[in-house]
Amino acid sequence: MASFKTPALKNPSLSLSSKPRLPSAFSVSFRDNLRFSRSSSRPQRRFLIITASAASISSKPTVLVAEKLGEAGLTLLKEFANVDCSYSLSPEELCTKISLCDALIVRSGTKVSREVFESAGGRLKVVGRAGVGIDNVDLAAATEHGCLVVNAPTANTVAAAEHGIALLSAMARNVAQADASMKAGKWQRNKYVGVSLVGKTLAVLGFGKVGSEVARRAKGLGMHVIAHDPYASADRARAIGVELVSFEEAISTADFISLHMPLTAATNKMLNDETFAKMRKGVRIVNVARGGVIDEDALVRALDAGIVAQAALDVFTEEPPKQDSKLVQHERVTVTPHLGASTIEAQEGVAIEIAEAVVGALKGELAATAVNAPMVPAEVLIELKPYVELAEKLGRLAVQLVAGVSGVKNVKVSYASSRAPDDLDTRLLRAMITKGLIEPISSVYVNLVNADYTAKQRGLRITEERIVIDGSPECPLESIQVQIANVESKFAGAISELGEIKVEGQVKDGIPHLTKVGSFQVDVSLEGSIILCRQVDQPGIIGKVGSILGQENVNVSFMSVGRIAPRKQAVMAIGVDDQPSKGSLQRIGEVPAIEEFVFLKL
Repeated sequence: MASFKTPALKNPSLSLSSKPRLPSAFSVSFRDNLRFSRSSSRPQRRFLIITASAASISSKPTVLVAEKLGEAGLTLLKEFANVDCSYSLSPEELCTKISLCDALIVRSGTKVSREVFESAGGRLKVVGRAGVGIDNVDLAAATEHGCLVVNAPTANTVAAAEHGIALLSAMARNVAQADASMKAGKWQRNKYVGVSLVGKTLAVLGFGKVGSEVARRAKGLGMHVIAHDPYASADRARAIGVELVSFEEAISTADFISLHMPLTAATNKMLNDETFAKMRKGVRIVNVARGGVIDEDALVRALDAGIVAQAALDVFTEEPPKQDSKLVQHERVTVTPHLGASTIEAQEGVAIEIAEAVVGALKGELAATAVNAPMVPAEVLIELKPYVELAEKLGRLAVQLVAGVSGVKNVKVSYASSRAPDDLDTRLLRAMITKGLIEPISSVYVNLVNADYTAKQRGLRITEERIVIDGSPECPLESIQVQIANVESKFAGAISELGEIKVEGQVKDGIPHLTKVGSFQVDVSLEGSIILCRQVDQPGIIGKVGSILGQENVNVSFMSVGRIAPRKQAVMAIGVDDQPSKGSLQRIGEVPAIEEFVFLKL
């Protein structure tokens, strides 16, 4: 086993540590020249199309600002480009105007659809989203048309934290309710007796930029602060005076809960009937993150039952919420219309941040705030496409196996290949493993441009090694192995002989397969989702589990069993097209020979 270093690139401008430049007069996009049937597993071939941009004729690029932007940002843009401020454009008007523009800046109100990119005719080089979320931008279309998408993720951090603290204090002292009462001509001092913050426990769920700033301010108010975040740095938490705990401990011991996590598949409706039932009676909840992290109907039930004493909400699943919303109208709920970033200073900061990112992109610089995949040589993309998918899915599998509060810090990636060291560029694979590890529980979009930066920001150290094997150099890789050290596992069968979580995979007939879990050999296609079971090897187990899934009409795509020896320990990997219900999973766990199981979403 030889130590592996990423080989020196023939084009040093593509180094992650530098800012690559593209000729300002050219745009790059992909076009398909081969389509395939639904039954084919072969990837589409894609070729780079390089076309001269109309911007080469003009001395200055043109930036279309489609929604209101702070004056400081506009000033920066005007120093470098011709700026067209055209607000409230219809989709048709935007498509007509975009062919004359090199860059587009929007907020959340403008839909940047595939039609917009197609109408640009290859001229549009960058779309800037003045804010964090990019739900209104078609990232796939942007990437296909060679257009970089950047956002402004940091400028509103303090504003959001301050609003969180404002809601926390206002909720505790019934400020909004008392104000409405007085304006209705009432004087109800006894009705609006509040609670003190001093000495109370605040649980911060999501200890990123905003969460840590909320924690700092809460400490200043005399609160005891705990936090839960799989990627939080223990050193940074200690420096602030915050204790990192498990999710279960956080929600069960807190007097106040403040939410600061992104809305992902893992956090969608994270606070629901089940989690509310585990909370201390009389808990108070603040949400300035994303509306969808709370099951709003469940919150109403928890308020009515007295489990939740009060809630203060700045964000909602549907915005604006319906006027007759039971949650908004609830007497013990304080609401604001998504004002987290709405300060004069934050709006100016966002304007400057997005203007700088757009100008940098127009100069050919790829910034760390890029949120879509950068242009990759077509021949590399074609060859590595199935391995790219394998790398991301192995990262997703590995991180879902992690338990405890320590978080993922050390990851080792091993590539088995017969190729020469200078003929295997693993940057894209490393980026996709990083993407799989981070994106399921983060709002960050990880790609080749920002992968190393994003990992470093989260204290995630990824090392690589190459295992030299005999074989044909026509195949770039034989296998990829991902190991996570110094963590607990939800599934003991995934622990290797060295005490690390280990998963390994291969590409077979163009499809990623999981081939090893811990010390157990398996073979299951990485499509849909996976159930891993560790059991005593004995007849009938496969049939019992398959019967349970069949009764719920859950289709099994693959099933594989790896064992130490007959009648000894075994691991069964089951690929399923649908997510089984909690009841079905519980029934699987009740099969006598099954010692543990885990459901993993891909």
